[in-house]
Amino acid sequence: MRQGCAGRYLEPPAPVLLRLIALTLLLSISPVVSWRPWPNTTTTSAAPNSSDLLFGGSKKFEGSSEFVHMKYHMGPVLTADITVHTIWYGAWQKSQKKIIREFINSISAVGSKSPSVAGWWRTVQLYTDQTGSNISRTVRLGSEKNDRFYSHGKTLTRLDIQSVIKSAVTARSKPLPINPQSGLYLVFTADDVYVQDFCRQVCGFHYFTFPSIVGYTLPYAWVGNSAKLCPGVCAYPFAVPEYMPGLKPLKSPNGDVGVDGMISVIGHEVAELATNPLVNAWYAGQDPSFPVEIADLCEGIYGTGGGGSYTGQLMDGHDGATYNMNGIRRRFLVQWVWNHLLNYCSGPNALDQPKL
Repeated sequence: MRQGCAGRYLEPPAPVLLRLIALTLLLSISPVVSWRPWPNTTTTSAAPNSSDLLFGGSKKFEGSSEFVHMKYHMGPVLTADITVHTIWYGAWQKSQKKIIREFINSISAVGSKSPSVAGWWRTVQLYTDQTGSNISRTVRLGSEKNDRFYSHGKTLTRLDIQSVIKSAVTARSKPLPINPQSGLYLVFTADDVYVQDFCRQVCGFHYFTFPSIVGYTLPYAWVGNSAKLCPGVCAYPFAVPEYMPGLKPLKSPNGDVGVDGMISVIGHEVAELATNPLVNAWYAGQDPSFPVEIADLCEGIYGTGGGGSYTGQLMDGHDGATYNMNGIRRRFLVQWVWNHLLNYCSGPNALDQPKL
């Protein structure tokens, strides 16, 4: 029942009330533009599923729920080869760019050591359009644009992100190409840039640009480097918040807490852009203004057993760094995504994978 409703009503029987409460909690998960990679209690933990249906003998299914009804709403999804165009806003080190570039390139990499980023993407590929065509296997890094001098300032609103994209696609020198059908535009802000609601409600968000601002409708996402502003929120578990004393942060796999924290957010947003680019394709819930998307359902789950405040089983390298999947040469920690065929969160790292 909504608060503030006038009048009296009969209280439903307890079992019915409990179901209503559970359903209400599920549908109140973060909307498309308000995501933070933080362990939560909206997804229940469950024992690994013994099914070998889609991913061989690996046991890597967690967070199942009979209340989740991921539905296709007939909008477009990205079935053609996906090209990711990046905008580096502010001051970025070459080493930081290399980490992010390799993650994007690893999505389609062949021959990466298992468990791999490409294996993680196979769950995203299960989603289809109305013709039955699957999300593209191919995700390639496209053109890049540097905005080193903070052309729109160091404090940005959500709409300012679209203005940053406009500047990149209309630049006099080497503008980003316009690709509305299969292009994704990712804006990465440096660690000294504050974006509206950053750290308080969001670590990243995705949407589509407005023709009135950019001139085109382009699927895009923003992800910020939280290293200076809020690593305990947006770079968890490589940093922990002050209100959780005694909890030790994990060692990041690439030696950069802010960027390693960004990787999972980037994966979250790219997966949702591929399956819901115009916010009218794959999501759960009744309200398209506040959709629950395939990555929202698996926040905080990185391995078998994940749920609540537990990330799930992860792997530790010889250097003590923690990760759950391999890229081309690097290792990454990336949250799982929802498998709508099994009604589970899925990931490539299995309970039976050896620690390296």
